[in-house]
Amino acid sequence: MRAVIQRVLNASVVVGEETVSSIGGGLCVLVGIECGDSKDDVEYLVRKLVGIRLFSNEENGKRWDKSAKDLGLEILCVSQFTLHATLKGNKPDFRRAMGPEEAPGVYADFLAQLKKAHKEDLIKDGRFGEMMAVNLVNDGPVTITLDSKNRDW
Repeated sequence: MRAVIQRVLNASVVVGEETVSSIGGGLCVLVGIECGDSKDDVEYLVRKLVGIRLFSNEENGKRWDKSAKDLGLEILCVSQFTLHATLKGNKPDFRRAMGPEEAPGVYADFLAQLKKAHKEDLIKDGRFGEMMAVNLVNDGPVTITLDSKNRDW
């Protein structure tokens, strides 16, 4: 699994003319599921998302000291199969992304585990498989990538 994590002042997801989710300050996370991803990949990504310290500690002034969980902030997740694209010449190839038969179940499991690890009402998401407009105001800007297959960084 791959995630692009952005610290945001606010973020929302619009499908058609409908705003399906929105958050104030917290994290906006683009989530890509790769062929062969397992429960271990889901658990790794969930553990990292709730623990990643991207926020300042207002009490002692230390930067990079608090997580969204520590501060009770919202997390907006958006499924994005294009995170596993490769290029054939100049054309994207999506064969590394998990197919539409399996991916919805893995994504649903990811969301369920994230809700258990953080707080259910603080986890929002878009609509799996839909064309979505993701609006956000990046805070910092701070953008971090995670990949469950490359855990050295």
